[in-house]
Amino acid sequence: MKRGKKYQESIALIDRTILYEPEESIELVKKTARANFDETIEVSVKLNVNPRHADQQVRGAVVLPHGTGQTVKVLVFAKGDKATEAENAGADFVGAEELAEKIEKENWLDFDVCVATPDMMSVVGRLGRILGPRGLMPNPKSGTVTMDIEKAVKDIKAGKVEYRVDKAGIVHVPIGKASFEEQKLLENLNVLMDAIIKARPQSVKGGYMRSVVVSSTMGPGIKVNPIRFYK
Repeated sequence: MKRGKKYQESIALIDRTILYEPEESIELVKKTARANFDETIEVSVKLNVNPRHADQQVRGAVVLPHGTGQTVKVLVFAKGDKATEAENAGADFVGAEELAEKIEKENWLDFDVCVATPDMMSVVGRLGRILGPRGLMPNPKSGTVTMDIEKAVKDIKAGKVEYRVDKAGIVHVPIGKASFEEQKLLENLNVLMDAIIKARPQSVKGGYMRSVVVSSTMGPGIKVNPIRFYK
């Protein structure tokens, strides 16, 4: 595969044979983000789990101390006082059956995160085939099915991210933008990795993290030493 000049210049800065310290990886990922836009910095963690087994699912959510640098649109399924609570907390869209109908009939998906009160899940449930494949289905494990709507919305707006292992056993999570200061990216990275480590399934035998890679949207991957995240 032919790579562009900027990519070639970026990859020349990286030694692919070593595992970098977290601090070094953040410094490098900023240097290798050379696109003409503010690239997203992402972490990819390969885990020693079998996602096909229910007891080896790794899923959760964590609030990054410095956010992701992205504007997140939040939709809330709620009624009455909880709908008012969602609006006051800054939700972009609030409603009930009428929103479900809009999603079903118009395939409307102009939002990034969906939150619901437990009593609304009978309405949201029928949207599973639409929201599920896109990772938008509310789930108690990620804190998006809750009665504490105010906290859920404010946390999401403040930089709450969901992590979930995919079919290949990899977790992909954004930790900020290339324009972030190194220290802020590093703190976001450490908070995320701490959450993933704490989410280790009890049934996992042997090493948990096989590899950790940080990269920018258009840049090459930088391998990080997983051991450095254990405290």
